[in-house]
Amino acid sequence: MIRVILLLLITTQIWANLKKCNFENKNYKEICQKVVVNGVPSAYANEFLVTNFNSQKPDGTDIKNVPKKHAKVDTKNGKKVKKKSSKHVSEIVAHLQEYKEVYDYAEKKYSVNREIVAIILLKESKLGKIKLTNDALTVFNSMATKKSPENTKQTAVVDSGKSNLVNIITYCYKKGIEPEECNFPSSHSGAVGIPQFMPESFSYIAGYETKVGDLTRMEDAIVSTSNYLNKRGSFKKLINWDKTPKIAETEKAWKKFSATHKNSSFVYERSEKEDTQYNCFRCETGETAYVKEYAKKLMSFNNSSDYALEILKLAYNAHLGLSKS
Repeated sequence: MIRVILLLLITTQIWANLKKCNFENKNYKEICQKVVVNGVPSAYANEFLVTNFNSQKPDGTDIKNVPKKHAKVDTKNGKKVKKKSSKHVSEIVAHLQEYKEVYDYAEKKYSVNREIVAIILLKESKLGKIKLTNDALTVFNSMATKKSPENTKQTAVVDSGKSNLVNIITYCYKKGIEPEECNFPSSHSGAVGIPQFMPESFSYIAGYETKVGDLTRMEDAIVSTSNYLNKRGSFKKLINWDKTPKIAETEKAWKKFSATHKNSSFVYERSEKEDTQYNCFRCETGETAYVKEYAKKLMSFNNSSDYALEILKLAYNAHLGLSKS
């Protein structure tokens, strides 16, 4: 009986809060209602939306899309990192030595190899050296306030903007961050900080000797990426690098295979979600079982076989470099 009464009280409170989501912009109203269901008071939701966006026209409807020139710069920087990442072993070794104490802590707590985390941070933002010229709130508000989507693709953009704003507002409230302070440097796509987390992944943000993690701070980026791979990627045991000496050869063979086989995958035979059959690389032989096990874990961060294999190859090289230093 007590549980029923409590449930009724909570439902009544949520309903009362939902009625306070008063915005002319239907998208803002929907965002407000969704965060209220997540446990965010309507007062906080309204203050957030007004504080961050109402300095423009009502409900922020005049905020424009992020200029294409910024998107081009981000893309160019990303390609530059990918092209040169194989030459950065010495830089990675120096980075691992500089943040040794943090990596010791993260590796022990989350069971994710330090070399893996370091290479991810290198690929995502060149270890934080790529300047983030956008703001996640502006990016997603721009998407969420598009007027009358003309097609399915535009509708998906609006829905993505709304969903990401819901995640940001919910995260900031639960972390005790005031609405006016809830802004995050991002790429043109809204990916935040050194590890380039999307708002849906903010629940994995963790701080190093701080209460609230900051993805623009290297220590917190290291810990947060480790936490993400541990929880979402199910990294529960460190990679034994002695079992991966032929990773470069494996990557080369995979690239040759994927170039000649459409709809190929390094780890999957089929997708249950999309009911799709894949051309799976050596799935029938099991020769690369150990590498595949960890590639699959890495694909929780970026669902690309190429990405996962390159991370493993470069991390192995970094391991060799670190052992020689």
